[in-house]
Amino acid sequence: QVQLVESGGGSVQSGGSLRLSCAASEYTYSRWCMSWFRQPPGKEREGVAVICPGGISSYADSAKGRFTISQDNAKNTLYLQMNSLKSEDTAMYFCAAAQWIPYPTADLYLRAVTVRYWGQGTQVTVSS
Repeated sequence: QVQLVESGGGSVQSGGSLRLSCAASEYTYSRWCMSWFRQPPGKEREGVAVICPGGISSYADSAKGRFTISQDNAKNTLYLQMNSLKSEDTAMYFCAAAQWIPYPTADLYLRAVTVRYWGQGTQVTVSS
């Protein structure tokens, strides 16, 4: 079982930046697509960004150009750098792991149905 622990959430003003971290209990680079999801208040959980073995990544339209997903394999840690934050980015952010099956793109893994393991979440609040 892969255990995931997020950190780095907090409150920031619109236009600001935050970096989320997700520490994994085991090496994930070769077997798992690692992703960030978010769930705004009263809404469904949605995929934000994902990175798969080989460095293939994909982003939700709302994240493109503002968010960057990366991982430090030596530290078993996943990151999400979020810039130019908007009030609509306010949500609980979850780290997730999906078992990787080779596929030309990573878009598939932005779907919650593919996730096998979830972290507990970290809250991001953006005030205007």
